Amino acid sequence: MKVVVSKLDLVSLIGKIQSIIASKPAIPILANVLIEAMDDQLIISATDLSVSMCCFIEAKVIEEGAIALPARRFFQLVREITSPQIKISAPTTEVAEITTGSSVFKINGMSKTEFPAFPDLTGSLKVSLPNATLKQMLSKTVFSAAKEDSRYMLNGVRIRIADQKTTFIGTDGKRLAKSMTSVSVDPSVQGAYVVPLKAVDEMIKMLDDSENEATLLLAGDKISLESGSLTLVSKLLAGQYPDVERVIPGKLNYQFAIHREELMALLRQISLFTSETSSSVRFSFETGQLHLAAMSNDIGEGRVSMPVDFSGPKLDIAFNPYFFLDILRHSSEETVLFGLNDAHNPGLITDASGALFVIMPMRLTDAPSLQKPEETAVQV
Repeated sequence: MKVVVSKLDLVSLIGKIQSIIASKPAIPILANVLIEAMDDQLIISATDLSVSMCCFIEAKVIEEGAIALPARRFFQLVREITSPQIKISAPTTEVAEITTGSSVFKINGMSKTEFPAFPDLTGSLKVSLPNATLKQMLSKTVFSAAKEDSRYMLNGVRIRIADQKTTFIGTDGKRLAKSMTSVSVDPSVQGAYVVPLKAVDEMIKMLDDSENEATLLLAGDKISLESGSLTLVSKLLAGQYPDVERVIPGKLNYQFAIHREELMALLRQISLFTSETSSSVRFSFETGQLHLAAMSNDIGEGRVSMPVDFSGPKLDIAFNPYFFLDILRHSSEETVLFGLNDAHNPGLITDASGALFVIMPMRLTDAPSLQKPEETAVQV
């Protein structure tokens, strides 16, 4: 193998693929990346056996070939090189030479035959979406998915295709996020797939904010995303995703607009007065006003208010302020719609994008009441 490549292009490629490599690989070969030179391209592949990524850049290929190199050492060397051009050659299947100007570096590697084969999803269901749309759908749901939950299937984002719509859902049992978009597929096509969090995070990094098409390939146990020069393949989570949509409130007794950034500012302030054992804030709604209160024996207490378009009898409910903030951060609208029924049922937040977010209430006994302190007369 002999190939000459731009250092800047190679560094950019490294930045996209390095997070795929496991910090503590199960087998030694997984600490390597596969370097291939063919068809005027330099192709780099990495895998942890669950998630695999392949990316390429244009290069001057003098002699085609391939070698697996230690990822961390190879990446560090490339970043330290100051020459604009790098020559990579492999005189044998187990040694690579990196040449820049008068400098020559030899790195011991491994044969391509020892590197796991890149998964083939030929014949899978194909779905195309604009980069920006797919990125938004994933970003608006992944934050709500469980992290290392004992309920294995919640550690991912469910993608469901039915009726020419693709629905994305993430939940950890305390909050739920759902986004939906139309897709051009046969009306008879349907299926559900649960993508693990690591793969979703990598997909979001891959996607830009352009209207260029990204392609999803969906098989029974794998998913692939192709966007530009990047291809990612991941195993899907195996099992039955719970029927979480039943917790989404249907009919709402109260629904009103609320200013997103103002509420975020107040939640950041009031959350400073919650403790690790009780992250609970009391939301007290009365006509035209929302009052927030939090108290901790170790810290103190805080009370803030803001105007809201609420009308009706006073309603008290408690929420985790950090979960509420997460939801508001993932909406870009100036105002969001907030819906409630009572203190014991979940709240519903929606925005103009069609995304909806469900947040479960906490016990009101964990949040302070908003009774005003008695005024003390001034002695004259």
